Amino acid sequence: MFSKKVVVSSVLAALVGVSAVAYAANIKLNKTSDNSEIKFPEKALVGTDAEKEFLATGKNIYVGDAEAIKTGKKRYNLWSCTQCHGPTAKGQVGPGLTGPKYNYAKDATNKGMFETIWGGTNGGMGAKGFGLMAPDDGVTVDELLKIIAFVRSNGKGLTGNE
Repeated sequence: MFSKKVVVSSVLAALVGVSAVAYAANIKLNKTSDNSEIKFPEKALVGTDAEKEFLATGKNIYVGDAEAIKTGKKRYNLWSCTQCHGPTAKGQVGPGLTGPKYNYAKDATNKGMFETIWGGTNGGMGAKGFGLMAPDDGVTVDELLKIIAFVRSNGKGLTGNE
């Protein structure tokens, strides 16, 4: 009986792992800092529909979603983004994130902004992605999508999904 449970658990774990890899492989994400491919630790992926859609297409379905924006604002403040980019992401010590001009042109897209925030830059911003700041800390893919939705909510007309 014990060995049957172990086998079933192993098969289920393998299936979960395969499904996470399957949807994560549809678009290629590269760090802004060095253009290396972004690889996600298991804890960075939580399996939401928004996460799956983004990793398949680069589109952020949280843009325009009031609840996601509210959560994104809380996470933006929690990760001290306000210290450099200001309370509405329009810039302070660091650059504005709301456009229409960006330090990195690719940040006009949600995929590009994700790459910049997740992996950091050569211009002074450290990586925020889970496992990059510290082995057991950082934002998850889903949290970062909500943060980006908050940033987009402070801009004028640019959703990043264009």
